[in-house]
Amino acid sequence: MPRYQENDLPKSKITATSLNKAKIIFKYAGNHQWKFYVGLVFLLLTGATALAFPKLMGMLIDCVKNKDNDQANRIALGLIVILFLQSFCSFFRLSLFVNFTENTLANLRLSLYTNLVKLPMTFFSQKRVGELNSRISADITQIQDTLTSTIAEFLRQFILIIGGVILLATESLKLTLLMLAVVPLVAIAAVIFGRFIRKYSKQVQDQVAESQVIVEETMQGISIVKAFANEWYEVARYKGKINEVVKLAIKGGKYRGYFASFIIFCLFGAIVAVVWYGVRLSIAGEMSVGQLISFVLYSTFVGASFGGIAELYAQIQKAIGATERVFELLDETPEKINSDKNAISEKIKGNVSFKNVAFTYPSRKEIQVLKNVNFTAEFGQKIAIVGPSGAGKSTISSLLLRFYDITSGEITIDGKDIYDYDLENLRGNMSIVPQDVILFGGTIKENIAYGKPDATDEEIIKAAKQANAFNFVDGFPEKFETVVGERGVKLSGGQRQRIAIARALLKNPSILILDEATSSLDSESEKLVQEALEVLMEGRTSIIIAHRLSTIRNADKILVLDNGKITEEGTHQELINLENGIYKNLSNLQFSNS
Repeated sequence: MPRYQENDLPKSKITATSLNKAKIIFKYAGNHQWKFYVGLVFLLLTGATALAFPKLMGMLIDCVKNKDNDQANRIALGLIVILFLQSFCSFFRLSLFVNFTENTLANLRLSLYTNLVKLPMTFFSQKRVGELNSRISADITQIQDTLTSTIAEFLRQFILIIGGVILLATESLKLTLLMLAVVPLVAIAAVIFGRFIRKYSKQVQDQVAESQVIVEETMQGISIVKAFANEWYEVARYKGKINEVVKLAIKGGKYRGYFASFIIFCLFGAIVAVVWYGVRLSIAGEMSVGQLISFVLYSTFVGASFGGIAELYAQIQKAIGATERVFELLDETPEKINSDKNAISEKIKGNVSFKNVAFTYPSRKEIQVLKNVNFTAEFGQKIAIVGPSGAGKSTISSLLLRFYDITSGEITIDGKDIYDYDLENLRGNMSIVPQDVILFGGTIKENIAYGKPDATDEEIIKAAKQANAFNFVDGFPEKFETVVGERGVKLSGGQRQRIAIARALLKNPSILILDEATSSLDSESEKLVQEALEVLMEGRTSIIIAHRLSTIRNADKILVLDNGKITEEGTHQELINLENGIYKNLSNLQFSNS
């Protein structure tokens, strides 16, 4: 049997209707589709056996009038066989639907995550992480519930309604007309009333959630609360929200009371009306007691199915909405990056050139971030970029990594346009050490090896030593197996920075980007990190985005970026001699304050 390939996964079309988009999910089942269709066969058998049950029950009751023990035994045995068949079919229906759903959603999750992780930075700059998490968890869970049970239950209820009404008509047409005039109306009214009450319950839950937000905020900022002696204010705020919860809950309780009264009177009243009319027909000799029992059971089936099918339909609509949201992400165009690890096919030397580069962020088109930027960085050179906050320094590194597309101009590496490079190959030859280092929640070893996932222990230890990280790592009881915690929270800023340097060293890039790598460190950590950076910068082109000018005095070239333009260029000594120069002013400000 052919293996299901990710590349075979379909892409939804923008023009598809909601229902068509929902149908596309079935294509993600690959070679598991047959399980759904076989499950449908078992579903039909489950419905058929359920419809046979009331008929046989009525026939069993009629054995009292006929005083026929043998017939009663045969019918009772038939009922046991029916129950066995129903149990057998229900087991296979459920297990097949679960098997189909889990395999389908595994493929859908993989495809969604693969597409998400390959999307460009322009996408992530406009989306919230919580929203994307919701798509992968809540929306897919909604689809999972629908595929596992809701669709099957909806079809079962539909079979019971259609089959039940047909069989009711064969028992008594008069009674069927009365039942159809009363029971479905009451059942639908009960559904509408029930939804209204659930809406009220949701409001109560929302208010409780808001009260929990107050508790969470207070606990997180407890030092501020106490510093301002504002305990009374927080208590009053919480009390006000709790009082709102109580008012809503009491009102909701009244509506639930009305609902219970409605169900008792109307729904059971409708059943009484049907039974009463059936008894009259039995007395008149138009139907037997057994037929009446069958009729009452069928009426209960049909009434319950009428009540349940509306809710199931609403759940299916929610799942279609969830499917649309999932396919919106699958419709996003990813970057051309492979899902499997590929060796770097082309080693870059590292001659970088920006020619008349202009750039505007897609989300802020009215502001031009870079304006005709020109500079070159030869292999092995250290090029520093300085300037005020918001001048566009970090944007240069983002453009070099092709996180965003330039508006105009040209960026070349080794004389070749960066858009002519394979994206994976381009980024595979670069490494970045950012100001705010992001470490993953695993071990120190795993975080260093992120630069080269197949690195040996010896390579990892060597990189740690070169990055001035080995001593502090070796001091931990679990050494390289120490878990760093979420985002590296268990390590200090300097330690995180040195792990990031070790990670970059292991990757052995041709072009290194240092984005204010030491700006948030204390003097001792900065010294150790700076030593590690000097090792890291040897034999490769380095682009240093700096805030602390003391770290770039030895740069081969310093570019001063102001308001999106390079206004000054030269060595530290050349720029310090410029009268009224921006670099000179920045230098005077920093060193006079230090």
